[in-house]
Amino acid sequence: MVKVRLRRAGAKKRPYYHIVVTDKESSRDGRFIEQIGTYDPSRPIAEAKVDYPRLDYWVGVGAQVSDRVRDVVKEHKKAAPSGEVS
Repeated sequence: MVKVRLRRAGAKKRPYYHIVVTDKESSRDGRFIEQIGTYDPSRPIAEAKVDYPRLDYWVGVGAQVSDRVRDVVKEHKKAAPSGEVS
């Protein structure tokens, strides 16, 4: 099964996340299929980057989206100006 989830990066006590498409069996920071965005919890949610066409593609072919990624995408769509979200 393929999942869309967060992959942690950044320094100790300063997390930074990549939104990745990965196999369910891979470890949290292990191999991934494709990186489709970034999220920094210390910055405003509007500064997150999400490749919506690729996210829609992966969901269309059956990828499961994690709860946290779903929340980040929902908040990003709400915070981003209307012209930036497709």
